[in-house]
Amino acid sequence: MFNDGPLEANKVKISNALLVSAALFVSGCASTEENVKQADAVAPVVKATAEVVQHDPYEGFNRSMYDFNMTVDKNLLKPVANGYKSVTPVFVQSRVSNFFTNLKGINVVINDLLQGKFRQSASDAGRFTTNSTIGLLGLFDVASDFGFENNVEDFGQTLAVWGVEQGPYLVLPLFGPTTLRDGTAVVFDKAANPGTYLPGTGIVEGISDRANAEGALNFIDEAALDPYVFMRESFLQYRTSLVNDGKTDSSAYDEDLDAVLASSSKSTKPGQLNEQIKSSMDLNDSNNALKAFNEMSTSFEGAEEQFKNASDKLDRLEKQKRSRRK
Repeated sequence: MFNDGPLEANKVKISNALLVSAALFVSGCASTEENVKQADAVAPVVKATAEVVQHDPYEGFNRSMYDFNMTVDKNLLKPVANGYKSVTPVFVQSRVSNFFTNLKGINVVINDLLQGKFRQSASDAGRFTTNSTIGLLGLFDVASDFGFENNVEDFGQTLAVWGVEQGPYLVLPLFGPTTLRDGTAVVFDKAANPGTYLPGTGIVEGISDRANAEGALNFIDEAALDPYVFMRESFLQYRTSLVNDGKTDSSAYDEDLDAVLASSSKSTKPGQLNEQIKSSMDLNDSNNALKAFNEMSTSFEGAEEQFKNASDKLDRLEKQKRSRRK
C-alpha cells in the first residue's frame, strides 16, 4: 500500500493516513449530528403540517375566500371602520362595544346551562343582570368592577362538549374563518341574541368589531410570512382553548401548532401567540352560585351608594348656581 523506503518515512505516511481517516470520521459524525438536530427541529413542523392537512382539506377554496375577504376589507370595511374611529370619540366606541358584548350575555348563560356549568351560569347571569340595569343596558361594564368574570361561551363550544367533531376548517365569504361545527352553531347563536331582531344593529356591531380588530389584523400583516396560515392556526388554537376552558388536553399538540405558527411568522416565537390568545380571557369555572349572587347584591349596594353620591353632587352644583344668580 505504501512505497518502499526508510522505516521513518513509512511511519509518517501511516500516521498521516490515520489522521485523515479520523478527520473524515469526526466530520461525518458532526454532519450526522447536525442532520439529526435539523430533523428534530423540523419534526414538529412536519407533524403539525400533517395535522393541518386533516383540518384544512379545502385549502384551495379557503385561500380564494380569504383573498376575497381581504379585498373587501381593504376597499370597504377598513375605510368604513377608520371613518367610524375618526368621528367617534374613544369613550363612545367603548360604550358601543360594551353594549354588544352585554347582549351576548344571554347566549353565554344559555350555553353555560347546556354544558352543565351551573355555577358559572349563576355568575354570568349576575354579570348580565348587573350590566343591563346598573350599567344602563350594558353601556358601562360595572359588573367587572364587582368581580364578575367575562366568560365566553357559544353553541360551537356546547356542541364540542356534547362530542360533535370540529370538522374541516372553512373560510366563508364576509364571515371569515370558522369550522364546520362552529359555522353551523352560528345559526343558534344568532337566534338567541336579542340584537339579531333589532334593525340595523348587525351593521353597527360589524363596524365596531372591525374597528376593534384593527390592531390584530395589522399584527398579522406585519408579522406573518403567510397570513392565511398564520390566521388559520391562531384561530384553531383559540377555539381549542375556548373548548377546553383554557386547559390544554395535549401540550405536545399545542407545541406542534406553535411550531407551525413560528415558521409562518416573521417575529413571533413558539408559544407566544398561544399565550397571547389565552391571556386575553379567564375561563376558569371558579365562582359558585352563592358567591355570584352575593356579589350581585354587593354590586347593587355599591350602585346605590354611587347614585346617592351623584345626587349629593348635583344638589351642591344647583346651590352654587343659585348663589351665583343672586
